[in-house]
Amino acid sequence: MNPREQFEASLAAALAQVQSAGLLRQMRLPRGIDLVSNDYLGLADHPYIKERMREAIADLPAGAGGSRLLRGHHRVFEHLESRLAAFSGSEAALLFGSGYAANIGLLQAIVSEGDVIISDERNHASLIDGIRLTKAHAIVYPHQDLNAVQAALQAPRKRRAIVVTESVFSMDGDLAPLAEMATLADRYDALLVVDEAHATGLYGSRGSGRVEELGLRDHVTATMHTGGKSLGSGGAWVAGSSVLRDVLVNKSRTFIFSTAPLPVLAAALDAGLDVVQREPERRVEVHRKAVMVRQALAASNIHPGGTSPIIPIIAGRSGSNNAALALQSGLQAAGLDVRAIRPPSVAPGSARLRVTIRYPIKDEDLLRFVREVARLLQQVDRSAFSVVSSH
Repeated sequence: MNPREQFEASLAAALAQVQSAGLLRQMRLPRGIDLVSNDYLGLADHPYIKERMREAIADLPAGAGGSRLLRGHHRVFEHLESRLAAFSGSEAALLFGSGYAANIGLLQAIVSEGDVIISDERNHASLIDGIRLTKAHAIVYPHQDLNAVQAALQAPRKRRAIVVTESVFSMDGDLAPLAEMATLADRYDALLVVDEAHATGLYGSRGSGRVEELGLRDHVTATMHTGGKSLGSGGAWVAGSSVLRDVLVNKSRTFIFSTAPLPVLAAALDAGLDVVQREPERRVEVHRKAVMVRQALAASNIHPGGTSPIIPIIAGRSGSNNAALALQSGLQAAGLDVRAIRPPSVAPGSARLRVTIRYPIKDEDLLRFVREVARLLQQVDRSAFSVVSSH
């Protein structure tokens, strides 16, 4: 074989190994009732947002034409960022193309060699990768372990300490103890950075997240918010001080070296903020439905973790990849779109369904989901027991 053929053969072998471990991933078109997307408030198909986008595209260029620092900066971005700052309760905000780019760009811009970053072990991949790209010393603490955070903050250090956490953890659905973390950060002269991706639109009187809900804005250096989840469109922004924004404009590589988002995205996000402000009942309903589903699951002797609209259901007693895929397949057959979450998104042996409670889903469909998942879990566990017994 020539070098290219050898390379292709090695790729095929790697894929075969992934498949044998039950970890092969494939893209599938949406089908069935959506219990998997992050469109919590149902804004991705909201007629007002789509109409605002149609109106905007008539007056805006189809593409940005370059980075924001070249010719990609448009008046719609200035208006939107002013509004995003007010929504987030901050002095300023800076728009990025995605949450991944925002987290990496934020950490790379504000962290220096000799700093210490203290990060929850279950933080999102974008935070993990952002930390890896810095020259800081990283301390990864056990999930939600405030004693470990305090010990890390008490240790001698040459420069700053920066505590990094999600506010709502994306795979576990549990809430970070932000008030206690802010107290520790203040006590030990550390900075606190909070990823509000899965809290934006769902928490706080304005809907900007848990930092707002808990009144912690003055204790948090920066928050990251996404527009592609509850706001129904895309992009993300970092909120903080005006100085922080200026630093990001000058030092954040994912901002400087990326083509600006499509200008029409600004209209979509602006419209999404309108809906969040005008229709607070959407987030109230999401939380009500989440409580209802959790209670119904508990009545079926299924006890997921967390308290948020993200409900993780471990794939039976084994938590195996194949068990999670079996649950996914069974639910799809019942017209319910729930996807299997497997390593490396979660730890080995904890493969799961990650269920998202969404405003548009009817109560009867949510309760039908509970009945189906209870039935399928019994089948999965019986199958696993049969396999173990035969050996």
